[in-house]
Amino acid sequence: MDVASKTLQVPGKSADSHSMNIQSQDSQGIFHNKMAFAWLLVAAVIVVLDLWTKDIATQSLTLYRPVELTSWLNMTLAHNYGAAFSFLSDAGGWQRWLFTGLASVVTLVLIVWLFRLSAREKLTAAALGLIIGGAVGNLVDRVMHGYVVDFIDVYYRDWHWPAFNVADSAITCGVILLLIDGLFLSGAAKAPVED
Repeated sequence: MDVASKTLQVPGKSADSHSMNIQSQDSQGIFHNKMAFAWLLVAAVIVVLDLWTKDIATQSLTLYRPVELTSWLNMTLAHNYGAAFSFLSDAGGWQRWLFTGLASVVTLVLIVWLFRLSAREKLTAAALGLIIGGAVGNLVDRVMHGYVVDFIDVYYRDWHWPAFNVADSAITCGVILLLIDGLFLSGAAKAPVED
């Protein structure tokens, strides 16, 4: 018997109905989760908001000159030629294309992952939407300018967190949601129910 023609027996279901269910899922391909389009719309809103706020910061602020808003928050225009925390920012220019390529590949992988999720995996989908939006926002900066525009400067006394932007905030929130889902919620869903 051909391996491809074998079907698994599921208790309470006939082999034919199970096989038809698998075929209907396969015929829909990676686009079986229509909610993924809604999360891509959220990602698009993040990109627009990110680029809009970066444009306002670029037009309104002087590079590296802080404007104090509160005792712990400045608006400080900065150009980040590297990755997170200015990693490789002084590498000579080649890092622009490295980070552009990495961001492009990661974004494509995340989009495929988003479309492959089941409709029940809403928290994971929300996390991926946030990360995709943030990644694309920073990717546009790298392609257009060769650097990422940062402008939010959170600090305490003389200690300053590295400047960031809306895209960075979306990525951070998305990663936190993925961690919560992976560490706490997915494990709880898979835990066996005791009688």
